[in-house]
Amino acid sequence: MAAAEEPVQHTYPPLDLESPQLTIRAILTGMVLGAVLSLCNVYMGLKIGWGFNMSITAALLSFGFYSALKKAFEVRDWGKLENNINQTAASSAASISSAGLVAPIPALTLLTGYEMELWQLILWTFSVACVGVVVALGLRRQMLVVDNLPFPNGIAAGETLNEMYAKGSEAIARVKALLAGALFGAVMKLAIALIKIPNLYLPGALGGASLKNLTFALSPSPLFVAMGAIIGIRAGLSMLVGAVVAWAIVGPMILDYGWAQPGKPDGVWFKNLVTWLLWPGVAMMVTASLTSFAFSWKSVVAAIKGTRKRTEVESAGPEDEVPRNVYIGAVVGILLASVVMQFWFFGIGWGLATLGVLLTFLLAVVAGRVSGETGITPVGPMGKVTQLTFGVIESGNVSANLMAANVTGGAASQCGDLLHDLKTGLLIGASPRQQAYAQFFGILAGAIAGSVGYMVLVGDAAQLNAMWEDKEWAMPAVVQWKAVAELFAKGIENLPQGAIEAMLLAGSIGIVLAVAEKRAPKKVRTWIPSPTALGLAFVIPAYYSVSMAIGGVIAWLLFTKKAAWAKRFVIVIAAGVIAGDSLTGVALAVLKILGVM
Repeated sequence: MAAAEEPVQHTYPPLDLESPQLTIRAILTGMVLGAVLSLCNVYMGLKIGWGFNMSITAALLSFGFYSALKKAFEVRDWGKLENNINQTAASSAASISSAGLVAPIPALTLLTGYEMELWQLILWTFSVACVGVVVALGLRRQMLVVDNLPFPNGIAAGETLNEMYAKGSEAIARVKALLAGALFGAVMKLAIALIKIPNLYLPGALGGASLKNLTFALSPSPLFVAMGAIIGIRAGLSMLVGAVVAWAIVGPMILDYGWAQPGKPDGVWFKNLVTWLLWPGVAMMVTASLTSFAFSWKSVVAAIKGTRKRTEVESAGPEDEVPRNVYIGAVVGILLASVVMQFWFFGIGWGLATLGVLLTFLLAVVAGRVSGETGITPVGPMGKVTQLTFGVIESGNVSANLMAANVTGGAASQCGDLLHDLKTGLLIGASPRQQAYAQFFGILAGAIAGSVGYMVLVGDAAQLNAMWEDKEWAMPAVVQWKAVAELFAKGIENLPQGAIEAMLLAGSIGIVLAVAEKRAPKKVRTWIPSPTALGLAFVIPAYYSVSMAIGGVIAWLLFTKKAAWAKRFVIVIAAGVIAGDSLTGVALAVLKILGVM
């Protein structure tokens, strides 16, 4: 494992309440950009089970747009804090895909044939995202100021905003780099789709399975390489190690033991193996996250009681937060609405619905910490914990198993997203209260646009079933949610053989690594694999981890050899590649549905 730098200890600037922030144009710009970018994440979520923070993309695009307007019509300058509100709203809208659109909702349709109408999708995804917002506001001070978690997407967006407003020409150069990355991502996506460039599966075999069966390949898509550049070398190489352990060691073992069944001899066996591998992967992520958070239990308890004096570090953060009475009212109203909708739409009992919402608070803490350390919010794994809980309580209720878990997973995603946005705000002196309001506007736009996009891509049950059989739509997130729901429809005793022992072992490893991260000497600590990234590699195909490791290494080499250039452009270009690839994918899907392709 390559050495990684310690998180940067930032000195936060004073709060700026004089400059324009929550303006009408900032909100509208964020909602429009977020609506478009939400289509990227809906597409990527259905295709590959992932979504991305779109903060930098939204910030740069808006800067380029208003710079052009200023030259043409002499409009007022597009301020940094306005842009921050824009990126906050846009990123929250873009992450609406994880509120159920790319996993539990299609899984419910595949299992039961139940089809949600558009208005139901909009109301449901909006309510789920709102739960995540109120949870994040409660965690803000502990995770951002006290623990000073890196939240890499937030740091990247904050540094981007600071640099682009320090040098106008620099901002334009970064916009051009973003657009160049987007063009490259789009061209590659078109080439892969039109020329049918396949994954380059690695030769060789392990036991009775080929490396192709075990999902080891080099992908022609730059998408995951770009993602690896964003999360960095430590997380990327940790995922590669996790992929080797999961798919090259454990995978053949469970096939030999008969705990998982092989697929077609020349096929990729992801769907066959992940229904077993997800259990140790989830266990490792959960135990590692809770262990890391446990080191701060004293300050958490004191913060809840409101009796602890703030340290100099804590006092450095902005204090313009959502008023306590407004926050408490929002928490009560939103949580009540979530319970009502679970009962109304899916017939989930009041007690079970309430339990699912309460469990969301605990698991959002886990998701926030994972996202803070790696930049990736484990939406699916957090939902699996709720599925496991309801599998024990009411094993035969598929709707409760999926949709109560939907609340947990979707809320955890929004929680992580807002914490990244608030990290950006800390770095530029923005008001967390105004950012919180922008988040609500953003998820409204995302709920509308994302739900429309889902209806276009997926349509009815017949179209979804056709996609399910199409190898071009792997839908790994749907695979996992559907498998767990099917499992618990027959009771927890039907967990795959050996899964409980694997969960205990992986969970113990997660605890050990998390403790080592906290207690090991600084020089040793930087070489310790990330347990959250290791666990994540168990629930995605190995070729994703391979590509992300390559991206992390490339970024590390660039930062080592060309530090000044890399600091300016690596994250920006990577964000552009992600946006170009995914938007082109959405367009291709629409054309295919219309019969043009």
